[in-house]
Amino acid sequence: MQTLDKAIDLVMAGADLSRAPLIVAIGGTLTPNSSTEKALRLALAGAAAAGADTRIVAGPELEMPLYAFERKERCDASRNLVETLRLADGIILGSPGYHGSISGLVKNALDYTEDMARDEWPYFHGRPVGAVATGAGWQGAVATLTALRGIVHALRGWNTPLGVAINTAQPVFDAAGACLDPKIDGMLRDMGREVAQAARVRALMFAAPAAA
Repeated sequence: MQTLDKAIDLVMAGADLSRAPLIVAIGGTLTPNSSTEKALRLALAGAAAAGADTRIVAGPELEMPLYAFERKERCDASRNLVETLRLADGIILGSPGYHGSISGLVKNALDYTEDMARDEWPYFHGRPVGAVATGAGWQGAVATLTALRGIVHALRGWNTPLGVAINTAQPVFDAAGACLDPKIDGMLRDMGREVAQAARVRALMFAAPAAA
């Protein structure tokens, strides 16, 4: 059954609509409070304003061994990443632009989704995914955003209509994480709302129908 069809059937059956969708953001650099992480937090603020619960996996939490399919042992960080993604109704990815594409740190984290290959909902299947990319110039930021959206497609996720590329050649965020550009601030929050609103369909699918 198609995702939307199943959601409609659950509504007709009296499913509980009160469960807040969980939106998980992943990305940044090993440096806490990087520009990418600040952008992700603003996108999550938009999701929260739309009624979602939110979590972020960023900075040092992304430091884990290079993914190797043949090695079955997992560190605490990679187990936490995968288990958090399994709970997610929607996802927001963020990466700095490194040499024309996403960083190795973010790519390695996404490679660990192979541990979800045999799940009932493998990889990002059925989940809306927003993407944000930062770079010291428009060329790198846009190329990185395009790469992220391609990866989302490969992982069976649904790219939100809005993705955000940010040129950090000039200061964009202050030390506290506030965005200095109202247009970028609005775009990040709007993308977070898009993810949250689309994720409600998935959250609905896991809600138990109300008792007759």
